[in-house]
Amino acid sequence: MENNKNHILIVDDDDRIRGLLKDYLSRKNYIVSTAEDADQAKLKLEIIKFDIIILDIMMPGQDGFALTKEIKKDLKTPIILLTAKGEVENRIKGLELGADDYIGKPFEPRELLLRIKNIISKNNKIDLSIKHTVGNAKIDLNKMKIDLNNKTRKINNSEKQVLIQMLSNPGRTFSREEIGKISSINQERSIDVMITRLRQKIEINPKSPKYLQTIRGSGYVLWIE
Repeated sequence: MENNKNHILIVDDDDRIRGLLKDYLSRKNYIVSTAEDADQAKLKLEIIKFDIIILDIMMPGQDGFALTKEIKKDLKTPIILLTAKGEVENRIKGLELGADDYIGKPFEPRELLLRIKNIISKNNKIDLSIKHTVGNAKIDLNKMKIDLNNKTRKINNSEKQVLIQMLSNPGRTFSREEIGKISSINQERSIDVMITRLRQKIEINPKSPKYLQTIRGSGYVLWIE
């Protein structure tokens, strides 16, 4: 089972396709919402921040092209269009309107899953050349340092790799096992020590952390305001 909390919206007027995709992606540990037409989709987009939208082109009422154009006016949410096989012009039109990818029907769910992973991975990459702010701390991953309260503290490569992943996925809980793989640290005690060191470099009050917090029984999470 994959460990993620990405929320996907599936928009398709075909009940069978919506159901199959929801079941499949839910088993892969994605959060999945569905809509049968553009009106339902827009209602959900008003109240939920989705990580990716799977959108059928051919729907009654407002079609996928028009909905893509409308969504992209206000949101940067990635869109994968579901198109009929061989409709090259439709695929080109969809990409011109701002869609991020397309897949032709019928398709293997595994292929859609790979496209979802590729888009989410690309969007989660952070710019190492700019400084990132966590509370009052200014994190410079390129120069491997953190500035806080007029003091500069260096970070090592293990701490840098963990920060890259946490800054790319704010609000996501990382288990000790995951942090161990990211940082190449094997012992749980050493992982806890590294997190404590990072808190001392990021937090105003490391003993009562506001941003790099422990989720009891699960791991650690980085919150960004």
